Amino acid sequence: MKTGIDQNLLIAQMNRLNSLAKSGKNQALTDVVNTGQVKSADFGSLLNKAVNTVNQYQQQSTQAAAQIETGDGGASLVKAVIASQKANVAFQATVQVRNKVVSAYQDIMNMPI
Repeated sequence: MKTGIDQNLLIAQMNRLNSLAKSGKNQALTDVVNTGQVKSADFGSLLNKAVNTVNQYQQQSTQAAAQIETGDGGASLVKAVIASQKANVAFQATVQVRNKVVSAYQDIMNMPI
């Protein structure tokens, strides 16, 4: 069964991200995450792009679930579950980034002058 996802490409990307994360090359990791489209951008635009991507994944998940519930012929339960998990992982990652940013902000604000 073909799912439309090239598993070898996905594994290669995951291995590359893992090796970059271990090497501590933050800029290279940022470029990989942004698929090379954004070479230099401010934090706000990157965060906005990430939130929009999470929103898109959640909308796709909602649409897939609605298609399953209504019994549309083109709907696949496997695709709906994958869309749901993709949206969940993206949301959890965004929450973790937000938590780290809030923690860093609080640490900076608590520093003595």
